[in-house]
Amino acid sequence: MASETPAGTRRAGAFDIRLIIALLTGVYGVVLTIMGIAFTDEAELQKAAGVNINLWAGIGLLVFTALFVLWALVRPIRVPVSEDGETPAE
Repeated sequence: MASETPAGTRRAGAFDIRLIIALLTGVYGVVLTIMGIAFTDEAELQKAAGVNINLWAGIGLLVFTALFVLWALVRPIRVPVSEDGETPAE
């Protein structure tokens, strides 16, 4: 899938804030999912009314992360580039 960039712009890439947010929520999502699968005992389930809240919160964060990454890929941020190839200072 080749995306075309308009003349005089380039993609923000790793500096897109959506990817930074996705990285953070993805890390928390993985940790919570692992905690929910491997380290939840019956006593903790009883405190949460029988719901494995770590597992469900982790899955929710992973879905949120996937949506943010998809959004950043489908609609990338365009940064203006001057004629010498540098991003103009504001």
